[in-house]
Amino acid sequence: MIRFLLKGLLRDRSRSFFPLLTVFAGVLLTVWLQAWIHGTMSVMIQTTAHFQTGHVRVTTRSYAKEADQVPNDLALLGIDTLMAGLRRAYPDLLWTPRIRFGGLIDVPDSHHETRAQAPVTGIAADLLSPGSPEGTYLEIGKAIVRGRTIRSRGEIVIGEDLAEKLHIGPGDTVTLMSSTMYGSMSLTNFVVAGTVRFGIVAMDKGTVVADIADIQQALDMANGAGEILGLFADDVYHEERANAVTAAFNSRIGAADSGAPGSGAGGSSGAGSGASSSGAAGSEASGSRASGDLFAPFMGTLRTASGLSDYMDTVSLFSNVLIVIFTIAMSIVLWNAGLTGSLRRYGEFGIRLAVGERKSHVYGTLLAESVMIGVAGSLLGTAAGVGGAFYMQAHGIDIGSIMNESRMMIPNVIRAEVTSSTYTIGFLPGLIATLTGTAISGLGIYRRRTSELFKELGT
Repeated sequence: MIRFLLKGLLRDRSRSFFPLLTVFAGVLLTVWLQAWIHGTMSVMIQTTAHFQTGHVRVTTRSYAKEADQVPNDLALLGIDTLMAGLRRAYPDLLWTPRIRFGGLIDVPDSHHETRAQAPVTGIAADLLSPGSPEGTYLEIGKAIVRGRTIRSRGEIVIGEDLAEKLHIGPGDTVTLMSSTMYGSMSLTNFVVAGTVRFGIVAMDKGTVVADIADIQQALDMANGAGEILGLFADDVYHEERANAVTAAFNSRIGAADSGAPGSGAGGSSGAGSGASSSGAAGSEASGSRASGDLFAPFMGTLRTASGLSDYMDTVSLFSNVLIVIFTIAMSIVLWNAGLTGSLRRYGEFGIRLAVGERKSHVYGTLLAESVMIGVAGSLLGTAAGVGGAFYMQAHGIDIGSIMNESRMMIPNVIRAEVTSSTYTIGFLPGLIATLTGTAISGLGIYRRRTSELFKELGT
């Protein structure tokens, strides 16, 4: 029977071509959009993890509440002990300290007078220690436009767009004007080692990158950091594992909290005490502290620390809604196509019923035909969609022109990402749409009256 139905579909293309084309187009769009949405989210998550929050992030409790303002007066101190404890307790993550800072870049002229100034946001990372993963995460070597990467103390790299604005280049000396963690003014000279273009508008327009040891000295943050980032070794954000690590860390710190609150000027001593008490990531506290101590270490995940929680949920919902919309649209189109086909095949159905074929069997063969069309259309649509996704994965789409004012960590070039689900996501909508359309349109078979068959066949 299957062979008979297949021959009928191949010989009578009017029964299969339009439904096949409809399923092909719907599945193609479903597969391509799934790869594009997944690729966009993956790149955004990876970029956010590398440049902002890691997969998990340790700060003081008070810093976490005001992280957008980069409150370095609420930073962690004693980070060597804290990081040693984190590495022992959670060896499946790579831990690295960061300091985010802001200030002005002052460019002197030949008379050592100010020639140009510009506000900057800065990232201080461990770029010079052997074995540090920061070179991989920040990818400064790949982003270099002019000059070279940081090789020694007292050097910085600066965004190419900012360098062009200030008319500076490799080898020039600039002054970073900022404030220490205690609130006093800080003036520090740096040599521009190179200029970079990360391909992220929010960073290329006003970002400088320096070694963390230089910024610790400049901002009076000896053995301190605003945040400690933890990233999984495979560089993939595993949300369930991140939630488990975060819950374990915070519960251990909470269990160790007791006694009087920590103290310290500008929160520094409190932060240092917090770092010491969590040095073994949940071992006995080195000093007593209250459970409400704002300078105790606190761990958050990428989802909560980056502010992407609502956005990630919205994108996931949008992806699912998109598939449902395509399925409904294809079902309606195929329903109408089925009604039209039923009118054309009215005589065929009458003959089949007249020779004794049951209505349920005729209806079942229509459903079997729809399954064949759905499978064929889904295969062709998936092949075309995956091919388009691979092309977009290799070449991407440049959206830099519409991201000039964006503050989101989105690369200028958006690429698709082909995953295992890309190969399968189109089959369910394709089959459901064809079955639904045929099931509704085919119900007309049960309204046929045997008493009228001879009259219809005789006309």
